[in-house]
Amino acid sequence: MSEPIITRGSTNVFADLGFENAEELLAKSELAAQILKTVRARRLTQAKAGELLGISQPKVSALLNGRLDGFSTDRLFRFLTKLGWDVQIKLSKAKSKSNGHVRVTSA
Repeated sequence: MSEPIITRGSTNVFADLGFENAEELLAKSELAAQILKTVRARRLTQAKAGELLGISQPKVSALLNGRLDGFSTDRLFRFLTKLGWDVQIKLSKAKSKSNGHVRVTSA
């Protein structure tokens, strides 16, 4: 039996899967991951997190399970600020004449 072919992916699974808006999807997932980490670190129930974020428990469940279709990037920013995070947006000129990139970093 031959060895399976393994292809190394990029750092963006959405790009690897061919999604058109891969950078935005990755950014949203990274913001949601920070929300999940914070909710866990603070040991919030979904109901308590919902009260704090101003959304229902089922919406918290969707968010914490990565179902992000109903959440804009702006809304995720607002959730992070309600959880005690400062959100900074830094703009810089793209290095080439091609399109710029979206990236989420945390301190």
